[in-house]
Amino acid sequence: MKLNIIAKESGKSNAQALFFVKKSVQFSAILTEDGEKQVESVLNGMSDGVFEDLEFLEIDGVATIFVNAAKERGISSLDHLRMAAYRLAQRASKKQIPVVSLMLADAAPEQFKSIAHGLAYADYKFDAYKSIKKESFQVTFEIIAGEHTAEFKKIAEDVAVEQKAIVLAKNLINTPAADLTPADFVERARTIAKYTDGLTIKVRDMKQLEKEGFMGHVTVGKGSSRPPFMVTLSYDGTKPARGSRADRTSADHLVIVGKGLCFDTGGLCLKPPKSMPEMISDMSGAATTLAAIQAIATLKIPMKVSAVLCLAENAIGNMSVLPGDIFTAKNGKTVMVDNTDAEGRLVLSDGLAEAGLIGATHIVDLATLTGAMVRALGYAVAGFFCNDDDLARAVINCGEDCCEKFWSMPLEEEYADGLKDKFADLKNTGSDAGAISAALFLQEFLPADTAWAHLDIAGTAFVDKKWKYTDYGATGFGVQTLIELARRMGAGSLSEACGSYEAV
Repeated sequence: MKLNIIAKESGKSNAQALFFVKKSVQFSAILTEDGEKQVESVLNGMSDGVFEDLEFLEIDGVATIFVNAAKERGISSLDHLRMAAYRLAQRASKKQIPVVSLMLADAAPEQFKSIAHGLAYADYKFDAYKSIKKESFQVTFEIIAGEHTAEFKKIAEDVAVEQKAIVLAKNLINTPAADLTPADFVERARTIAKYTDGLTIKVRDMKQLEKEGFMGHVTVGKGSSRPPFMVTLSYDGTKPARGSRADRTSADHLVIVGKGLCFDTGGLCLKPPKSMPEMISDMSGAATTLAAIQAIATLKIPMKVSAVLCLAENAIGNMSVLPGDIFTAKNGKTVMVDNTDAEGRLVLSDGLAEAGLIGATHIVDLATLTGAMVRALGYAVAGFFCNDDDLARAVINCGEDCCEKFWSMPLEEEYADGLKDKFADLKNTGSDAGAISAALFLQEFLPADTAWAHLDIAGTAFVDKKWKYTDYGATGFGVQTLIELARRMGAGSLSEACGSYEAV
């Protein structure tokens, strides 16, 4: 897919596209009076059940594709545009149309951004393991932007960076565990740090983790022949560029912590066989975190951001943690491992401690943490827990603008007693409300006076049936929300992080 953003039609288009919502034609101001009448006739036909999505008609003497931007139920107006653009791009590629001209001179910036994302989503495929790879026909989308040409070009550059990050996350998540061990993940992170300006990296191996008291990783990872690692990547966009007098924009330090279980057998509390294949996605939090900080650094967002990747494999071996074992966490609290399949929260306890050590003012962790969240909210909505109202509103607002749905869940203290253990300070499972208990457990390791949001993406990170722009597998959910959160925090205070999109 290629975008060519221009002020006026080039006259070389083989087809043009018109988006509409219900009976309101959008972005089609360049039509002649006769063309407007033809469109109105089409829309009248729609109410009679004659119209079909992606139908080819001739308008103003040009082959025109009408795209229904109100087809799906339950999604926002921006996501309607994404889905419409996604279907359009798939249709144009299948029909091998070399150029499609989109009439977007009257589109708002956030509408164009959604359309650009939708077009790009149609390009993704994961065929690294296919013996025969099918080449997709590349379509050029000519964007008629009118007076918005310069602004749309900048937005298109941002979308390209964000989509590169989404593809990175998807590819990591879709890669089989044999080819993406914790050590392999570390090498991917090293490569990204090497080739992304402004990113630094620190890697702790098993010996260093044990020496420094990060025993969550050690406890989970010691049963595998593929040892654990914790990776910290840092980016400081508050430093003025060379020759610039720009002041520090934000005093905040956002730390993103990602659960990175490269495979999760459940340990000695073994998972059932049918649950195993999708466990390649149990590192989705770390993949999303790595992808987000790559994009944040590439976009040069004026914000201090760090990423902590909690990488391990929960396997069965002669050194595997036993149910009933007790370890001392980094913050000094003792934990009894009641269930070896509740391992994500153990490595995240180290990640939260690391966030505190490097001076986080705000922490967002992402994890495919609980089946309880999947049962509660399914595959379309991610539940999250937060101890700060401004951060909670920012997560929801950024998610809405990025077409990612989040639902605020309660940190209900009434369930906290279920985490108490007779011998240790805590046990890693609660008696009731699995997703809430997991969040309450994590809260025990939170640095003092730190705003925190825990995003449980167990349902949204990986799908086994078609959902929006994903046929199967990794969705890339969360990448855009994290980027947008950093963008808004870098532009002002967190309480102001709910405005409309502006290109950085």
